[in-house]
Amino acid sequence: MKVSLLTVRGLAPLAALLALIAGPALPSRAEAGPLAVVAGETLDLRADSLEVDMARGTALLEGKVHASLGDLQVDCGKVEVRYDEAPNVRWARGTGGVNARARGFSATASAIEVDVGRRSVRLAGSVKLSRGKGWVTADSATIDLATRKIVLNDVEGSIPVKTPAP
Repeated sequence: MKVSLLTVRGLAPLAALLALIAGPALPSRAEAGPLAVVAGETLDLRADSLEVDMARGTALLEGKVHASLGDLQVDCGKVEVRYDEAPNVRWARGTGGVNARARGFSATASAIEVDVGRRSVRLAGSVKLSRGKGWVTADSATIDLATRKIVLNDVEGSIPVKTPAP
């Protein structure tokens, strides 16, 4: 069964991953692939269920939600989406243990929220960013997609430092 994709313009791949689907409600396990091409990469998505409310402009994916775009992989328990009549995604929130991986980096959090209008991504609740042996934990992290600036709050971490050669 084909599922139509909500369009997201000018977002980084992580935000685009959360820009999910609007279309008819699907029974049982919702699977489609590929759903779109974003920045030359194919967007693939899986979930146990999909519920769309066309009148309200909302979609809900639940159960083992997995999205991939190129080498970026995101898993969580539930994704809620709000979209306009075009349909373009305006807002998305993933909850239920968010895990993301790409290019040697990994991130975990309780929730991730994407605000398309503000071009921002917010990770909240036991945020952990890691790469190799380095890691940083925070209460929350906000990513400005336009500037690629990341602000972490209540931070603790360990960053390996190499000893200079004599």
